[in-house]
Amino acid sequence: MKKVLFFIPTLAHGGAEKVLVNLVNNMDSKKYDITVKTIFDGGVNRKYLNKNINYQYQFKKQFRGLSKICKAFSPEHLYKKYIKCDYDIVVSYLEGVTARIISGCPNPKTKKVSWIHIEQHNISTAAAAFKNAEEAKKCYESFDKTICVSQTVLEDFKSVFDFKKPIEVLYNTNESNRVKTLSKDAVNDVDFDKNVFNLCSVGKVVTTKGYDKLARIHKRLLDAGIKNHVYILGIGEDQPKIEKYLSENNLSSSFTFLGYKDNPYKYVQKCDLFVCSSLREGFSTSVTESLIVGTPVVTTLCSGMREMLGENNEYGLVVDNDENALYDGVKRMLTENGLLEQYKSMAQGRGNHFTTESTVNATEKMFDSLFKDNSVGKE
Repeated sequence: MKKVLFFIPTLAHGGAEKVLVNLVNNMDSKKYDITVKTIFDGGVNRKYLNKNINYQYQFKKQFRGLSKICKAFSPEHLYKKYIKCDYDIVVSYLEGVTARIISGCPNPKTKKVSWIHIEQHNISTAAAAFKNAEEAKKCYESFDKTICVSQTVLEDFKSVFDFKKPIEVLYNTNESNRVKTLSKDAVNDVDFDKNVFNLCSVGKVVTTKGYDKLARIHKRLLDAGIKNHVYILGIGEDQPKIEKYLSENNLSSSFTFLGYKDNPYKYVQKCDLFVCSSLREGFSTSVTESLIVGTPVVTTLCSGMREMLGENNEYGLVVDNDENALYDGVKRMLTENGLLEQYKSMAQGRGNHFTTESTVNATEKMFDSLFKDNSVGKE
């Protein structure tokens, strides 16, 4: 049995945190002794960890400035301070500060894996948690394997760092059967109006999700005579700003923030359309889950969307990443005869592609490949 550590800042309400829990819960417990360690304790996804998963944290309460503090110490010093046990595999499950810490592992027998979830586009962004670009490149090149969640993320990472070390794509793990089952639950706190188009989106209410843009699109659709109601499942710092816009334009009754939901799938399944308005994504968990429950998707062009929805919009509409293009795409989906029904059928079929078994097996195969020349794990 191999000992594996997954290191991530928190288990908060984000996509990476959610898919990490999905992954570790479904890995073979007879082959892997898994520990999930966070820098900060808590987060809504912690409660979903299976009992056989070891959980550790470094700090009970969250505080600002960790990245700045960490820059005062070497990766080797931080690793020794934060990671107390020996492992066969240590994984930084997000880019940034956890990658810097894991890169400091001093044991040459331990395999190091870095997971990259987002496009970073330039060296200043990619090196933000490091002392400088040179240190960032050195740290990332120390990993035995780098995993990207989509081909777009991979190409971006290689370009930013001129990266030549082993790197591959592994898609995020979704608990597809569980998602389908939960999507059938009754919704008792929302009365979906069958006389309007019900649109939804799931994610943190932060600037990168583009919900301010979606609010303006909602108004433009109404002004064009297209009756619709938008539901946002998530919480975040941008909500008051968007609510102010809604109030000023008399839209509060048709654009609803439902907050964080343990089971968002039942709401998504009962909506006519899922809209992703994001400025950037990695390999969107919420879009994947929308396909799994059979709800059509219109999305901005972000990392992974072509891989999910097809190079030629076979399984959903992918539009340019700007407000006018997204408005046109949503409007087309809602008004073009038969299009919504066509994409509903295609979504259901495409959702079957993202099975739990296939993504977990791919990850286990990758871990096993790290030990081609050293198949004996620590006892």
